[in-house]
Parts: sequence; structure tokens; C-alpha cells
Amino acid sequence: MKRIIMAIAATLICAASFAQSGKSIYNKYSDKSNVTAVYISPAMFKMMGQLPEIDTPDGDFNIAPVVKEMSGMYMIESGNPSINNALKADVEKYISNGTFELLMEAKEDGELVRLYTMGDKDTVSSFVMTVFEKTECVFLCIEGKIPRKELEELIASNMD
Repeated sequence: MKRIIMAIAATLICAASFAQSGKSIYNKYSDKSNVTAVYISPAMFKMMGQLPEIDTPDGDFNIAPVVKEMSGMYMIESGNPSINNALKADVEKYISNGTFELLMEAKEDGELVRLYTMGDKDTVSSFVMTVFEKTECVFLCIEGKIPRKELEELIASNMD
């Protein structure tokens, strides 16, 4: 019985180590030719969290609760046709392996834009935006603990 439990535990640990993340997709494609890659570290988010309030049409908005607990932002923009299909497949695998919720989808002239979040009713732990066109792919992933209420207020204040 102990061997079975140990085998199951080892399998779960191995599966978890091969799981895709925003960082792993970034690392896989960031050094390819004709790819723009941007990474923002947790330290930068902490610095942004100390910025003064932002003036909005509805008054001042404190961005600190939205950004201070972010653990990273990863962006890949590829105009490299030789890797676009692989990038798209990796991104779709990442989305399908998580508990992502589709927030929005927009299609126009062969362009497909999707926004996803993962989290619970109070916190967003991951935000993903994908853009797929015939000649270009964009993957944006923001990870961390983002208070859902604060994120909704920020989005609402910019929708006016």
C-alpha cells in the first residue's frame, strides 16, 4: 500500500513540475527571433504600488491594492510565422489546463482576442489576454493576488 501511495505522490509531483505557466511560456519564446518579450518583476509592482493615487474622471483611484501583490507580468508578441502555431498551441494548453474563465472574446477579420481570469470570488490570481492573427500572436499573463473588487473598480473607471 505504501508503494502505491508513493507512486501516486511521485506522479503528482512530476505532473506539477511540467505544468505550463505564464513564466514557462515566456521563457520558451522570449529569445526567439522576431519576438518582443516583456517581463515585469514583483519588485517593480511593489514600486508601482507606492505611487500616489491616479486622477480619474470619477475622482482619485489608489492603484496600490491592484498591483502590490502581483508576482509577475509576462508578454510575448510574435511576428515569427515559424513559431506562431506552437505558441498558440502552448497558450491554449495553458488556458485549458487551468480553471480559467473566459471574460471576453472579440473576432474581426481573422483576428481573435480573448480575455481570461482565474481565481475565486474575492481574488484574481491570473489574468490572461491572447490575440491571434494570421501573422502575429500576442500572449499577456499577469499573475498574483489582485483583489477582484479593486480590479472591477479600475476597469469601470476607465470605461466611461
